[in-house]
This record gives sequence, C-alpha cells and structure tokens, in this order.
Amino acid sequence: MYYVGVDIGGMSLKAGLVDERGVISASKAVPTRAKAPSEEIVSDLAGLVASLLESEGLTVKDIGGIGIGSPGSVNDAAGTVRYSCNINFRMTPIVAMLKEALGADRVAISNDANCAALGETLFGAGRGAKNSVTVTLGTGIGTGIVADGRLVTGNGSAGAEGGHMCIAYGGELCGCGKRGCYEAYASVSALIRQTERAMEAHPESLMHEIAKEEGVNGKTAFIAMKRGDKVAKEVVDTYIGYVGAGMVNFANIFWPEVFIVGGAISREGDTLILPLREYIAANIHSAAYNPPIEVVAATLGGDAGIVGAAALVMERPPRAKLH
Repeated sequence: MYYVGVDIGGMSLKAGLVDERGVISASKAVPTRAKAPSEEIVSDLAGLVASLLESEGLTVKDIGGIGIGSPGSVNDAAGTVRYSCNINFRMTPIVAMLKEALGADRVAISNDANCAALGETLFGAGRGAKNSVTVTLGTGIGTGIVADGRLVTGNGSAGAEGGHMCIAYGGELCGCGKRGCYEAYASVSALIRQTERAMEAHPESLMHEIAKEEGVNGKTAFIAMKRGDKVAKEVVDTYIGYVGAGMVNFANIFWPEVFIVGGAISREGDTLILPLREYIAANIHSAAYNPPIEVVAATLGGDAGIVGAAALVMERPPRAKLH
C-alpha cells in the first residue's frame, strides 16, 4: 500500500509517494506562493498531489491516505492550521479543503516538526524506539515528542513547542517576543550570534579568516575549533551546553529512549553528538538508576517531513484524527 506525504514549506510544497517501509518511491515539488490567499495555496497543494499520483498511474482511491505536515499552530483533530508565520494560513481548514478538491477519504494533518519526529522515530534514526524526542536545530528549533509510539501534542495540538520553553529566566530576546527561550540560545541563528560576539571580542581568532570565505554561519566556529582555535572551542562548548540544557529538561519530563538531533548542524556528527551524550548523562536526574538515553543524529534529512506525514495515515495513525 502507498500513502502520500505532504511537506508544506515556506519555499516549496513537496509531496512524496511512500510505502509501508517509509521508502519514498516518487516525489514532486512546486514553489510555495506563501502570500497568496489560502485557497490558492491549497489548490496548488491539491494539484501537486494529483500530478504525483497521475505520474505514477494512480488515483486517490489507490492509496491509503494523504498526510500533511504544516508549519505553524496546527489543530490536528480539527484538520486546520490556526496560524502560520511564513505562510498565509489563518484558521484554514486544509484537511476539509483537500478532501473536497481530491475526493480523498483519509486525510490527516500535524505540525511539520511533529511529522519529522514521527518519520525519524518510525523509519529513521529512532527506528525501533517507542519513546523519542526529536530536536531540529535550524533558524529556530523544532521539537517533536513520541511516547509509546504516539505523537504527544497536548490540548488542541498546541503543545510540543519545545523551542519556546524557558531555559534562562529574563534572558536573550527570542523572535517570539519572549525572553530566555530555548531557541534564543540553541538554534543555529543563536550560534551565529554567539560566534559573531566572540569574533568581535577576539580579532585574533581564526574564525575571522574562515568567515572571509562564506560569511559567518553555523559551521564557522566548528571549523575553527577543529583547526585548534581556542576561542572557537569555547563558542562550540557553550553552544553544546545550551543544546544539552533543553534536552535535559525534556529527559527529566519524558525520559525518552533516544534523542534525535536534526538540522544541517547535525552533520557535524560526533563533534556534536558525543559531547551531547556526555552532557545529558551528567545532568539528567538519577542517571545511575534509570535507563540510559541515547543521542543520535537524524538520518532522513529533508525526507523526514514527507515520510512522517505519510505515517499519519498509515494503519497505526499516531494521534492524528482522520476526517
């Protein structure tokens, strides 16, 4: 049986044909008209899915359902996107609109970070685990929680926004307008700010030379550290401490079997993952008496959202109400 997974992004709409093993056999993408009326965006989405199915000689009746991952505040049970910062969705009933446009019977939706977490847990780095927390480090921080094989999304699906838990009371200003949020310290955007501050204070740092090539980015401090720069090492160590602090909070509340770290920075591999393992083991409550917690890098990359969205409509739909 095949399923369609849809990943709605600020730059592109992506759809993939996914089998029960989480393997994408075909995919298509179109640009997102993010500022267009929501009806037009959903029409583009319906056209994308129809085009994908037609290219594979299928109709909507031949698949097990359509799952959608969308940025923003998503009400899974109602099938609506309440609000999205980057796309013109305001109380948009995407599920109902897509059902009507395509004649589909089985459709589900969840937040894109939840879908990525589900994809990685079922078919990626967390395969085999029933309890996981996925932390995606990017411009902000996306988090997704899977407990006993089901997404944990809270009342009205408004929870699991771990990027906005407070890790420093009265601390750095976050893009959301609050202070001390996890993503104000542990996102890649935060790492870039931390790198720039260190460079300003240390004109002798190798980071200046590295930044001449491609500007200051999330890799600058890591590259300089690997070349022996002590200032860069301090930046990286501090940043990893911030990432770890949020993960320790998650661990003490949910105690997952595994943390899955996503985003481009996860490509740093052991340079990031090994210190995180050490930090978490040293700081979680009663570590000597409780089950160990693994930390791994995500493996599905940009496909996690599509695969996880498709999983919403598989035979074991994890807490996504079908409409």
